[in-house]
This record gives sequence, structure tokens and C-alpha cells, in this order.
Amino acid sequence: MNNTADDIRMQREAEELEEPVEEASRLARKLGLDPYDVNYWIVDYDEMNELIAYGGFQQRYPHWRWGMQYDRQQKQGQFLGGKAFEIVNNDNPAHAFLQISNSLADQKAVITHVEAHSDFFANNEWFAMFSRDPNAASLLSRHADSIREYMQDPEIDRGEVERWIDHALCLEDNIDQHRRYEPVDPDGDPVGPDLAEIDDQLDELDLSEEVRRQVFDEEWLDDQRDDDEAVTFPEEPERDILAFLQKHGRQYDPEAGKAVEMEDWQEEILEILRREAYYFAPQKMTKVLNEGWASYWESVMMSGENFAGADEFITYADHMSKVLSSGGLNPYSLGLELWEYVENTENRRHIVEQLLRVEGITWRNFHDTIDFEQGLDLLEPDDLVASVDPEALDAIPAGDPRIDYDTLDAALSGEDVDLETYPWKLFTYFGLAERHYSLVQPANRGYIARISMEELERISRYLFDDERYASVEEALEDVDYTVGWERMREIRESHNDVTFIDEFLTQEFVDEHDYFTYEYMHSSDDYRATSTDYEDVKKKLMLQFTNFGKPTIAVADGNYRNRNELLLEHQYNGVSLDVEQAKDTLERVFELWGRPVALRTIIKTYDDHDLEVARRRDREPEPEETGFEIRYDGMDFAEEELDWTEVEHLAATDVDYDTKPDEWLA
Repeated sequence: MNNTADDIRMQREAEELEEPVEEASRLARKLGLDPYDVNYWIVDYDEMNELIAYGGFQQRYPHWRWGMQYDRQQKQGQFLGGKAFEIVNNDNPAHAFLQISNSLADQKAVITHVEAHSDFFANNEWFAMFSRDPNAASLLSRHADSIREYMQDPEIDRGEVERWIDHALCLEDNIDQHRRYEPVDPDGDPVGPDLAEIDDQLDELDLSEEVRRQVFDEEWLDDQRDDDEAVTFPEEPERDILAFLQKHGRQYDPEAGKAVEMEDWQEEILEILRREAYYFAPQKMTKVLNEGWASYWESVMMSGENFAGADEFITYADHMSKVLSSGGLNPYSLGLELWEYVENTENRRHIVEQLLRVEGITWRNFHDTIDFEQGLDLLEPDDLVASVDPEALDAIPAGDPRIDYDTLDAALSGEDVDLETYPWKLFTYFGLAERHYSLVQPANRGYIARISMEELERISRYLFDDERYASVEEALEDVDYTVGWERMREIRESHNDVTFIDEFLTQEFVDEHDYFTYEYMHSSDDYRATSTDYEDVKKKLMLQFTNFGKPTIAVADGNYRNRNELLLEHQYNGVSLDVEQAKDTLERVFELWGRPVALRTIIKTYDDHDLEVARRRDREPEPEETGFEIRYDGMDFAEEELDWTEVEHLAATDVDYDTKPDEWLA
């Protein structure tokens, strides 16, 4: 009975949402978006939590992490008031899941949000590099089946499979997100002396332990190495640690007390988890960009085109404000503000170029000559596109590029075209761009007037068009209302969060939105605001997005000490590693390498006397930065301070945030 009642309820919800889904898709395309088709599914509360735990998919490989994420999501809703409105996966077609308990206003907001996400998936080049599979759901389902079969294989211990997955997941973000995904070639030639292979050969001789110790001990093996011919590989630091371990690593056999070849299932699981890490990489790399993009177009559709009905708008506005005002680093809010800033500044640049072509106006007298309020009034959308009067359709002139004449002809011939509910149907992309022109909106009317003299001079210097206008009115008649949206789509194609913030977070943006940095003060043992300079704000933000906000670690040597040990290096950017977490990770890496592993980094220390002096003078002490190495041999950790010359190359003079593929820099 209950299942039947639930099914009927979901069917009714699906039928009610058919029209919003169809109209949102049409509106998105009229606005210039080009999304994948989206399949929408109605799910209940528990199903939604499962999907969120699974990263937007219905099937994933068996592992305890999914249950942990499900429990966390459920508790967030139960105790913290968090509410799941939607989840959409990156696939073609995309699949979006709507929670049945949401109001109609929320469902419409989700649908418009999803259409913009789907556009981003389909057009952003980072998704093309890593995850534009024809059917990601099928790929992940096959992965799940493969791992499940290994767990059910009587020849393989299920606990060993789970532990192997745990080891690999510890490194799932240690891939090279600047390269396209390529499967690991398992037949690559070995590099360097393989001591594990030598041990295997000694085993085949069936020698006694006494003979082994006397003749073939470690000292003898050391003597066979020629330090002058030590092989170091890779030639350059390798950031795809999972690939390196899959190709060159071994498993550690505790019974034999040595490294042995990986089983086929272990190599396959490493490749599966690495492939999935690459699939999800672009979503982690574009969180601000993607959520801001979806929030922007959701707002245009829901508010600007009244996709939320009069009785739904208050609910929508309330929930949207809560999403944008939630605490911490909010990707929705930051992304939306940056996209609006891009639109406004691009529109402003175009307007300024037009005005600087007016006779008598130069960059030097720009602010003194122009009546900005009068100019903004001239930029207001004209009556033809500002509103739709269904009774005056026959008065619309022919040949206007802003009018969709197919829709107009249908309405005039008596076809059922609901222009009262969906006025946007009457307009083309050009008409909608004018309807939603950003600079005439109340919050943005000061943009043109506050342009700096430096920016005016820069625009004037590169203004090569000789066309001149006799008046401001004439210049503004030639304004292209689409330039802001066109620029936004260009940026959507090529950027990720790091490059987006790096290029578009300016001092003007920081001042407009009151951004600042804060730091922990050793002198006062509290946190204080430290800077409103945009460079400081930018660096602080980008530290949280570079390499998914995780420390950047690379393989420096797979034959460290000329003993097939593994040396990892931390690319230090001013933030020290958590040593205890680093040790936990080294224990995992040891299981995948089978031999001792070491990690080099730089740590900060503070002298007690300097701290005391700093507290008395209320200023920050200068930390001492020293080289540091942690080594794990399978049983014990060894810690060693290093000479600065051994780690100097790890210390960035400035953080390297350039993550664009070389060919995109032209």
C-alpha cells in the first residue's frame, strides 16, 4: 500500500514538473546556453541522501566510505537544518534528481540551476580533458561490478580488497589534473635496480639464512651498486602518484617481510580508482566557477523572467538568500559575485569604448563631460522588449532581430502561446540580452561612473576603431547588449577556479564586496583581519583551490638511496604539512610501494624567545623555515632535519597558480 501510494505521489510530481522542465530547457537555449539533455528523476529523502553519498550516481563500488557519507548527509539534515534540493551528474545525457518533498518553487529553482550546470558540463574544456565519457553512469557501474566480483571471489580475502581500496583512496587527489587521463601502461620497462627481484632470485637458490646473511646480506647488495651510476627516475617530478605506484609499485607481504608483485586485481583496482579520480577532478577544480554559473542563470530565469510565479517568488527568494549567505567559503556566493563582476566590467568596457569615440570626449575629461544618469536612461531596454502586451502584438514591426517571429506568427494566428506566463518566448537571444542588460539594474548603475582614470587611459590607448559619433545618444544607439554574455561564455569554456579567481578578482571587486584576509596571530593567540589588498585576498583564496586545496606532492625519485626506495616531495607554498597526517599517508603509500618511503618538506618553527618579544611588542615573529624528511620502513618512522640546499627547490618564492594548458595561453 505504502509503496503504491508513494509511486502515485511521485508520478503526480513528475507530471506536474513536465511543463517547467520543458520550458526551462527552451529558455536556457534562448539565453545562449547549450546544455546536454537532462533526464529528471523524482526521489524521496533517503534516495536523495544515497545519491549525494554516491556522488550523483546510483551505483558505486562497495566500500564503507559511502555509508559514512550517507550518515553525514542525513545528520546534516536532521541536526543542522541542511536541505538537499538537487543533485546532477556530469553525463550525456545528464541526470538530475529532485526530492519529492521540495515545494514547486524549489523544484523550479533546481531545474533552472540544473540546466546551467549541464551547459557547463558540456562546454567547459576541463571536463573535456578528463570526464567527457559517453556514459559515465555505465562506466562507474562497470567499476562497481568489477570490485564487487573481487570481493565475492573465494580466492581473495574481502578484507584485503577493502584495505587496498583504503590505501589507494588516501591518494585519490594525487593525480596530475593538468594532463589528459591516459591508462597506465603495465608493460613499461622497469627502471633502476629491483632489489625485490634480487630477493626473489635468492629465494630460488634455496640458501640457508646463515649463508644469506654471510654472503648475500644487505652490505653485499650495497657493494654491488655503483653510486656513480645510480639511476634516478622519473626524470621530472611525477604528480600522478597513483599512476606511478600502479606502474612501479609492489605490495608489501608481511609474511615474507618483503615486497612482492601486485596481484592482477590490485592493479585493476588502482586503475579503477585512478580513472574515477580523473572523472571527478573537473568538478573539484570548478566548484566556484560551476556553482556561480548555475546560480547566475537560475537568477536570470527565476527572477528576471518570472519563472517563479507570483505565489512562489517569496519562497524562492528566501531559499536563494539562505544558500548565498551560508557561512564559510561559499562557492555559490563567490562564484555568482565574480560572474556578475565579469558581466558588468565587460559591458562597461564596451560602453566606454563607445563613449570615447564621441567627438570632444577623451579619457581625461570623461568623468566631467558625461551625464551618467542620462546615459543609463538611454541604455534602458526599449518598450518593445521591456514588456509584452498580448493585445498589441500586431503592432510589432517586421525585421527586428530581437523578436522571435515564429512565436509572434503563432500567437497572431491564434495558436496557444502563453506569453503572459512566458513572455521570453517572444524574444530572440538579442532581445533577451537587452531585457537583462546588467548596467541598468539598480545595483549596478554606478559601474560606469566609477571607472578609474588608469582603466580609461588603458582603453583609450588600444582604441583603434576610427569611427566617430557626433553625440552620446548616437554612440549608445550602437551598443551591443550581448558583449557581457558572450565574454562569460568564453570564460566558461576555458577556465577553472584557480585561473578564474586569478584573472578576475581585482581590487575593485574586493572593495565592492568587502573581502579581506585574516590570519592567526602568534603574538596574541587569536585571529585578526590583516589585509584588504586584492593580491593578498587572491592568494588566500587560491591556496584553497590549488590542487583541490590539498598539499601538492610529487614523486621525486623511485630509486631513492639507490635502493628502490620512494622519495616524495612536498611543493611548499608557505603552508606547512600536518606531520601526523603525513605519517598516516606514508603508511598507506608503503603498502602500495612495498619498500621504504620518504617525504621531504619544509616546516616552520618559532623560537620561544622571539615569541615572547613579539607578544610584548604586539607584532608577529618571523618563523624559521627548515628542511625536514620523514621516512617509513614498514615498522618505524625516522625524522631528519635537512640542509636548506636539499629543499630549497621546494620553496616557492611565490605560489604558482598557473594551471592553464600551454596551448590556452596564446
